[in-house]
Amino acid sequence: MGLNDEPPPLSGGVLPLGNVSLLRPAEQFFDEMLAGWTTQQTSRMLAAQTIKTRASQVRRFADFCNTPPWEWSPADVEEWTTSLVSGPRPLAVSTVRAYQNAVALFCDYLIDHRYGWVDRCVDLFGTHPTQVCHEWNTVIHTSDHEARPAVRPLCRAELQAFFDYADDLVDRARSSGRKGWQTLFRDATLFKTIYAFGLRRRKAAMLDLHDFTRNPQGWEFGRFGVCNVRWGKAMKGSPPRRRAVLAVFDWTRPVIEEYVTEVRPRFDIANESILWPTERQTRIRLEHIDDRFADWRDDLGLDPVLHPHCLRHSYVTHLIEDGFDPLFVQQQVGHRWGSTTALYTGVSGDYRNRTLRRALDAAFTPPEAIEGGSR
Repeated sequence: MGLNDEPPPLSGGVLPLGNVSLLRPAEQFFDEMLAGWTTQQTSRMLAAQTIKTRASQVRRFADFCNTPPWEWSPADVEEWTTSLVSGPRPLAVSTVRAYQNAVALFCDYLIDHRYGWVDRCVDLFGTHPTQVCHEWNTVIHTSDHEARPAVRPLCRAELQAFFDYADDLVDRARSSGRKGWQTLFRDATLFKTIYAFGLRRRKAAMLDLHDFTRNPQGWEFGRFGVCNVRWGKAMKGSPPRRRAVLAVFDWTRPVIEEYVTEVRPRFDIANESILWPTERQTRIRLEHIDDRFADWRDDLGLDPVLHPHCLRHSYVTHLIEDGFDPLFVQQQVGHRWGSTTALYTGVSGDYRNRTLRRALDAAFTPPEAIEGGSR
């Protein structure tokens, strides 16, 4: 039975749902199921975007099957998954797992007898939904890090080339009087800020001007000594986590200060707090960040697998290479576990060689060669 197909009529010739007669029974009953699932997730205080995304994924599965939930089977999951990983643009393993997880959670909700969907489906359709996702047809989470192996931090030369290119574009546009140099300046500063504080895209895009404060132990950075992240990655059922990221690079203050004092005021800003406004007086879109980074990356001939999140990886790697304490770096990027921070780190061969040399010198230097040493 497809989503728009009508089941055999009951007494009276209609399919009743309470006191309502349904014109498209399967489709409308499916909508009611999704609405109930939305309410259940809202009660658990899950993020609205999470709920919306899951519902979209379930609908995508339903469209693929062209059948209502009470007719889904494990074979449908397997055929759908095969379609997701086939073709010229197969989905990543983590994305496939998210899709499968949404379907599995929806089925768990439907077969929970506390909600009554099983009984209602049996009464109305003569069958009921089952759990179609199991350990033999879904992706198992076996690794903490599932990014594509080719994705890596930018080396220092690549990072410098990227920032230099961004600055050159701004200078050429401003000197020629071209419209839009302010936007180029904003984007160049945004990418530098992402790297300077090891931010994710969304956290950077959501920054407000007052999210920067002074650090009494870092007077050199002025009002930009601390970046207060208010939209950190949330745990399930919890609000976004907050953290304070300390400025560590000496160029941070002049870069952000120039943008804030000389360029940002040129935007017609309705909301005075937005740090990265657009010409339409809205916050910058994540898609714009992705597209701008890709354009500049491709213009420079850099590795096409690099994306904005690689700036965060670069931040972690370069701090470790420069000798910052791993616990400090972990706290800066907001990781709960040091093992997660380690996954972000791609220290260079030079750094490892220096570390090895220090260890060897300490192990094999004779006592008389150490200042103050004696036999």
